[in-house]
Amino acid sequence: MTIARILTTKGREVITAQPHRTLLEISEILASRRIGALVIVDAQGKLLGILSERDIVRAIGQRGAQALDDPASSHMTSEVVTIAEEETLLATIERMSLGRFRHVPVLKDGRLNGLISIGDVVKYRLAEMEREQSALREYIAAV
Repeated sequence: MTIARILTTKGREVITAQPHRTLLEISEILASRRIGALVIVDAQGKLLGILSERDIVRAIGQRGAQALDDPASSHMTSEVVTIAEEETLLATIERMSLGRFRHVPVLKDGRLNGLISIGDVVKYRLAEMEREQSALREYIAAV
């Protein structure tokens, strides 16, 4: 299974914000959308970074509540690992596990075209394994 197939089912909407938004504003977006991260882009939509709940908690832990007034750019991950739609589910799981991150932007022709979470890959991998087991059971029953 490829990432493109997951995005076809899941959708390609990516919640983004510009780098000048404060951590408080970002926190409000994350809470209202019930998401764990958002992508930071410039005015033209170019990927600049990613900011997660973990990043916000880490900033508050280091600087206290005043960190909520900081711009997203000061706490985002700017060296973002991305994937292409053609990447396989298993390769994506491996990359996310090795990098110890829970969200990865999907690019197509250099443009942001989706966001995959660890929850997405686990959900689709479990479904894939269930299909494989069913096929094996049917095969064994037919023999």
